[in-house]
Order: sequence, then structure tokens, then C-alpha cells
Amino acid sequence: MNTNLRRAVCAAAVAVLGLPVLAACGSGSDDQGSGESGGGGKGSKTVTLVSHDSFVASDSVLKEFTRQTGYTVKTIKGGDAGQAVNQAILSKSHPQGDVFFGVDNTLLSRALDNGLFTPYTAKGLDRVDKKYQPDASEHRVTPVDTGEICVNYDRAYFAGHKLAPPQSFDDLVKPEYKNLLVTENAATSSPGLAFQLATVAKYGETGWQDYWKKLRANGVEVVDGWEQAYSERFSGSAGGKKAKGDKPLVVSYASSPPAEVVGAEPLPAEAPTGVATGTCFRQTEFAGLLKGARNTEGGKALLDFLLSRTFQEDMPLQMYVRPVNQDAKLPELFTKYGAQIADPQVLAPEQIAKNRDQWVKEWSSLVLK
Repeated sequence: MNTNLRRAVCAAAVAVLGLPVLAACGSGSDDQGSGESGGGGKGSKTVTLVSHDSFVASDSVLKEFTRQTGYTVKTIKGGDAGQAVNQAILSKSHPQGDVFFGVDNTLLSRALDNGLFTPYTAKGLDRVDKKYQPDASEHRVTPVDTGEICVNYDRAYFAGHKLAPPQSFDDLVKPEYKNLLVTENAATSSPGLAFQLATVAKYGETGWQDYWKKLRANGVEVVDGWEQAYSERFSGSAGGKKAKGDKPLVVSYASSPPAEVVGAEPLPAEAPTGVATGTCFRQTEFAGLLKGARNTEGGKALLDFLLSRTFQEDMPLQMYVRPVNQDAKLPELFTKYGAQIADPQVLAPEQIAKNRDQWVKEWSSLVLK
């Protein structure tokens, strides 16, 4: 996901528990600077991964990759998913690295249409469900993780007001939930765009506009990005409590609740936040071998590793996403506190590609005017 819950984990640990910054808050492999691709040409033992800001992996896992392959991973981070994809497009004639991670299904067509990737069939794809492989005919990208964008709610608020939390899109426009929801800007935020696309999937290409008119009339607040929405405006998150946020509903992730309990002693019976399971949209993230990469062999080895159980089982409590490898096991903290979404909204990649820009323009004129 282009903005995952690593920041929320840190906020929960510091603001609520008084803990030192957790290991999950960062990785020793990060290199925030920009630079030329690959860390060297053919024969280089450095492979460069370009990603959005939320990529993180355990040091021990990256060391295992080095042990297995001889390559050391260098990471270059480029803002949120939209920013990172746009930067990759602008620099495609001289790519910053060998592999790009973090383009999701809402932005995939933009990357593919601009010819960012060299096809490669990664080892382990046979253990990935076809529904996560929209580019299976060409293998320009490799699916790495999946999750759902959903409305989250502050349990304490709704218990205190003796009000049942909303569970569906239709609920969100009811009078009892007026002025309670904060969402991200669909033009600037991946979760915001995913939530808009969820309403398109739910109400159709000619019905979603009326829904947003109702949502706007019901007092929805729009902010630029997930960090502001979740960690500042949302009353249920550790950061939101500290910032005195007053919105008990926020567009976030089905996997957000575990971030609010990580490090707690003892663990609570349930997370302080819940998920409105009828408001979800499936999001899948991909990685690809950048066209023009200087270390193609290292890039291929890294793509193989991203699908390995070693990496896939590390992801849930590092990036708060689910593995796509069917053999990977989820940690108990993730399964106990994260919501399981049986039937999320989905849209075909080609439908998103054809209409995304126009839908965002329409959304902006309806909601931001």
C-alpha cells in the first residue's frame, strides 16, 4: 500500500505506551537520497529498490536475501505511491534503480502505459491466486501484497454515544453519522482514490456521483492524505487522540486495528478501533523490473525473493498488508485484531485505466467545490 501503517505503529507505541521507537518503524537498509540506478552495472553486488515511503522489511530478512544471493539491497524512497510512480515515469530514460515496488491496482495502468517495466516471470507465481495477477499474460509486474481500504471507527466514541457504528456505504449518508467521517483526497491520496473507486464499484458509473453528493451533504471532511486523516483527525488512533482529532470515522485499512495494539502489555480483548466491513475496496501492490535497470540479474533475484515465504511472512507486521503467497502464514496479532473482508468491492484494471482521470475530475468538482 502506498501509505501503510508503519507510522501508525510508531504513533501508538510512543503516544500511548511510552515505548521507544519500534524496530518496525524503519529499516537499516533505507537510503533516502536519489541517485543513478542499480548501484553499479553488470556484476554489481548491490540491487536498488525504488519504492514509496512505506516500504519496510526486517533487517534479518534483508540479510537473508544477501546470504542467499550475494546481493545487498539499497532502497530509494519517493513519497507516497502516486508521487513515486510519477517520479519513476519522469526518470524512466535513466531509472533510479533496478526494481520498483509499490504501484497498486488503482495506478497500475499509468505505469504500464508508460512502459516502465521489463517482463519477468518471478519464481513463486504458481503460489499466487490469479485474481492478484492482472498482467499474467505479460508478467510486467509481480504481485507482492494485498489488503483492503475500509472505513475504520472509534469504538469508544460509538459506545459512549450509544450509537451503532456504520457498516455499509449506505449507512455513511444517514443523518446519525453526519459530520463524523474524514476521508482522503482522491486526487492526491491512494486510499482516497481507492475509496472513490469503491463507490463506483458499488453504485455504478452513473450512480456514484449522487452518492458523493449525499456524502458531502452529510458533512464528510476531505484532507490531503492518509497521515493527516488517520493520525491527526481520527479520534480512534493513538496519534489522533494526541492531536485531539474529533472524527470517529476515517478511511483507512482493514489491517489498521492491529497497529493500535502492537506492543501493548497485556494485549486487549479487542482493538480500540473497528472496521466497517461493508465499505471496503481490494488493493494489491506490485513490483517490477525497471526497464533500463543496470543490475537486471540482481533485480530478478529480488523479485523472486519478494514472493518467498521469508519475505511474505515478514510483511504483515512490517507493512500491515497480507501476503499473496498462499503458503505464507499470518501472525496471530494480525489475524486476531485485523478484519477479514469476505467480499470487498473490486474494479477491473482496464476499467480503472479507461476512466480514472475523468472520475477524479468529476469527484473533485463534486466534493471540493
